[in-house]
Amino acid sequence: MNADLVFHLARFTGALRGRGVTIGIGDEVDGTRALTLIDLGDREEVRRALLATLKIRPRDREVFEEIFNQHWSLAGAAAQEPRQQARTRGNLVVGRRSPVYLAKNVEGESETPVGETAAYSPEIALRRKPFEKCSAKDLADMEQLLSRWVPRWAVRRSRRLTPVKSRGVFDIRRSFRRALATGGEMLWVARRGRASDEPRLVVLCDTSGSMDVHVRFLLAFVLALKKLARGTEVFAFNTSLTRLTPWLTPGKIGHTLDRLAASVPDWSGGTRIGESLTEFVSKYGTELIGAQSVVVIMSDGLDRGDTTLVAAAMRAIRSKARRVVWLNPLAGDPRFEPTARAMHAAMPFIDRFGPAHNLESLERLLPELAA
Repeated sequence: MNADLVFHLARFTGALRGRGVTIGIGDEVDGTRALTLIDLGDREEVRRALLATLKIRPRDREVFEEIFNQHWSLAGAAAQEPRQQARTRGNLVVGRRSPVYLAKNVEGESETPVGETAAYSPEIALRRKPFEKCSAKDLADMEQLLSRWVPRWAVRRSRRLTPVKSRGVFDIRRSFRRALATGGEMLWVARRGRASDEPRLVVLCDTSGSMDVHVRFLLAFVLALKKLARGTEVFAFNTSLTRLTPWLTPGKIGHTLDRLAASVPDWSGGTRIGESLTEFVSKYGTELIGAQSVVVIMSDGLDRGDTTLVAAAMRAIRSKARRVVWLNPLAGDPRFEPTARAMHAAMPFIDRFGPAHNLESLERLLPELAA
């Protein structure tokens, strides 16, 4: 059981007792257990759980609501007003990851999220290091880093609530229905939880010569996603299109990338973006792109081919996909403008355009894939 959760509830019940509300130790224990079983991101669920387990009497309801509003707040508000929420002492902030509790600060000291420590500086340096300056050792270190933080984002939580056996929100209706079989005594509590939906990704990575210094790191990122979202489809394109998915097997990223570089035709050669995207739409568009698909194109947009083909293919992709994301390593330069002919032709059909020059830029992409 999270010690910070116990601490925060103790402060909350202490404030209630200070206003004359009677709360027994057993009620407080029940309240703590209830909070481990519900969705802490749902403020109304938290309120109802505490009302029930702390046995708040009608005459104390007004005091309860007042103190509850002072002590509990959602991370959604914190996201909109981060500085204001950061100043709120002792508030519970519930985010998309595990809950983070802000400890009450001592006079003159800043508040620090309990359980959150400053990142180790070499890790920060690795995340911000441009790919063109990375070594083979950096690639191996990135593999370890990717294995840790990709799982935090790559699986999105569905809006659907389905029955679960362990932690989840109370399913009152199912619980009472089951209690009918035991004479009204509730011996079993039903719960519901949000289903996990794997993102349906289709990734097309430019492996032409102009992308050579970036492509190994971009594919390392894609391979990390592939391990988690098993339905991910991966393609390489340069002067033609190659489906990489059948070649991607578990193992060290470096070895897999070496094998791909030796096997994919015209790796580090020229590029015909329009022709390659047209081939993708013709061969795989109907099979792989649907209303739940996110299509990610990784390319610098440098192409000497027919840009009318780029526009037509991007229009076809956008008409079928849930979202189209284009990542350009050159966009890491603040002076960059998408003036390359192929890039300019593709821009009207892109939902999200961003840089892909280091790990930090790719980290920002993950919420887009899980949304």
